Amino acid sequence: MLPKIHRLRQRRDFTWVYQKGIRRSSLHLTLRGLKLRGDRSVSPTRFGISISQKVSKRAVDRNRIKRQIRAALRLLLPKIKSGWYLVIVVQPQAIECDYRQFLQELEQLLEDAEVLNGD
Repeated sequence: MLPKIHRLRQRRDFTWVYQKGIRRSSLHLTLRGLKLRGDRSVSPTRFGISISQKVSKRAVDRNRIKRQIRAALRLLLPKIKSGWYLVIVVQPQAIECDYRQFLQELEQLLEDAEVLNGD
């Protein structure tokens, strides 16, 4: 699991990111992101994962994908800038992916969105 402080949980936050945020896509994932302004720009970055039943009807498969994405995010967390709300949307083709592919795609998407530090 991601630390509680890094979880995006409220429906209104997801909606806010979808309406006002940026979008970056790869073959298996789509990244939606919203840069916070003002005092909230120093708050930690929060993540949400959206995966529909179109990816797989089986909850076991959807949960496995979410666990792999969370593990990749935990690895990338020290490199990520603060002050963002990020939602990772899983595409139906992702059912065939493994952890390395998720890690590679997430890193590329975060880099494209300029969310990663330059380290």
